[in-house]
Amino acid sequence: MSLNVRNYLLDAGFLTLHYSGSKDAKPYFDRILSGRATGFLSEVNLAEFYYKTAQVRGLDTSETWYQQVRQAGFQIIAPDESVTREAAIWKVHRNDLSLADCFALATLKRFADVLLTTDSVLARVKGIRSIHVAPD
Repeated sequence: MSLNVRNYLLDAGFLTLHYSGSKDAKPYFDRILSGRATGFLSEVNLAEFYYKTAQVRGLDTSETWYQQVRQAGFQIIAPDESVTREAAIWKVHRNDLSLADCFALATLKRFADVLLTTDSVLARVKGIRSIHVAPD
């Protein structure tokens, strides 16, 4: 576990771990929410978290959790031209990744040191530092 890192990028699945009470995700959230590390999120991954939560738990829960994430102190990054182009290039070369995953990679490259993910395919992308935590 890499708790010495100062900048994490979270994917949608990692947010879901937090809300499901995962003890493996807790140390990272504790560091971010206490200000000892910075947590970054792509707007695209936040949208993915919203719709996947709504599919499983309904719109009311999805909206509540979405607003909690927005107010929790994460740095939420809207894709600009550079991030959008980088995400598209990732997608061209990695058809096994979702477009949201590609936005995570592009955002990671520019803003954070380590990706926190539940996606084993995303965690194995060469050239990135990631921490993979499997859902309970």
